[in-house]
Amino acid sequence: MCRTSGVPDPAGTGDEASTDAAFSALLEDSADDLYESAPCGYLSTMMDGTIAKINTTLLDWLGLEREAVAGRKRFADLLTIGGKLYHETHFAPLLRMQGELRGIALDMRRQEGGPLPVLVSAVIKHGTEGEPLLIRITVFDASDRRSYEKELLRRREEAERARAEADEARRQAEADRARLADALAVLQRSLVPDSLPAVPGLESAVHYHTASPDQLGGDFYDLFPVAGDRWAFFLGDVCGKGPEAASLTSLTRYTLRAAAHHDPDPASALTTLNAVLHERYTGDGNPRYCTCIFGIIEPGGEHGPTTVRLASGGHPPALVLRSDGRAEFLPTPGGLLIGVLPSAPIGTAETVLAPGDTVVLYTDGLTEARTGPGRDDLYGEDALHAFATAHAPASADEVITAFTGLLESFGDGLDDDTALLALGVPATPSLISPSTSHTS
Repeated sequence: MCRTSGVPDPAGTGDEASTDAAFSALLEDSADDLYESAPCGYLSTMMDGTIAKINTTLLDWLGLEREAVAGRKRFADLLTIGGKLYHETHFAPLLRMQGELRGIALDMRRQEGGPLPVLVSAVIKHGTEGEPLLIRITVFDASDRRSYEKELLRRREEAERARAEADEARRQAEADRARLADALAVLQRSLVPDSLPAVPGLESAVHYHTASPDQLGGDFYDLFPVAGDRWAFFLGDVCGKGPEAASLTSLTRYTLRAAAHHDPDPASALTTLNAVLHERYTGDGNPRYCTCIFGIIEPGGEHGPTTVRLASGGHPPALVLRSDGRAEFLPTPGGLLIGVLPSAPIGTAETVLAPGDTVVLYTDGLTEARTGPGRDDLYGEDALHAFATAHAPASADEVITAFTGLLESFGDGLDDDTALLALGVPATPSLISPSTSHTS
């Protein structure tokens, strides 16, 4: 055969000569040397376990002298107490019954250095008549394997312990989260009325959506009587989330209630709130503010008109659904965020509600809900006006039901708190109880 270059291969190489020399050396190796210097332990015992022969390798592992072992000790004497117990109860009976055993894990006693973990295989040699003559045993040092197994066990125990700790931490976190959610829900309910009062000649309904159960919302509303037959109502949105927003909400709500009882004029109530917030929060360099729409409604009874006077500070305009099927905004231009300046301009509006008319207040969570395939668009006032027109005329409860369905249709596009408050004049004179709905 020729190489690809066309040069003939040499007839022989030095590598072949070295291989032959090594092979010849193996052939000359004596059986005694193979036995004595084997990389594993060898021993032969009588059927009662008395050691008749043992190789140097095993003697060296155990630190024993041949004279002290051969004919003087049994195989079980080389084992630890636990190993000896296992030998007597399992190893020896199984060997007599089966005739051989393979890879049995035992511990042998060393003169120094502690027990030696080993893997033991044994076979019974039988005579020509089938009678058992002796037992041949091989012993393999399993120290590295035992260390590896211990390391695996240690790592597994660490992993199981870490997993258990993680599970416990997760359970604790879930319990803490549940307690926090419960506490926040209780606190959230304290920031808005438990229910709306019944107003003679009017119907009312409310809906409050909390975007996150883990944070206090900043939207607020209320409805309460003032002087005469008049009723005050308001709805707004404070800046921020969490405890600071809750504190601002509480201050805003009680300030407006007190201001309305002192002077029920809507613009005066917001002016008072502006002064309180500006004084309270601008001094520490951390101004806080809110948007708010405040109104006074005076039911006209069975024969007179129902009048509504509104004042707004930076809040979206109220929406009126008319009994003839129209929907219209009540603009309050010029109003500024409440609490930003020492003296804030207030936008005002006034309207008359006929039987079947309903006025709706809402926070910007509704108009700023994200829509579209990529959630890149805002719902906006134009879409809201079209939606209201499609549902007019409607009672207060019907309006809130329709708007609640609209909010649910936004899905994860509704990522802000949203409050809705509807007040309407019944199409036929009656006293209608309010409807209140709270969701998270």
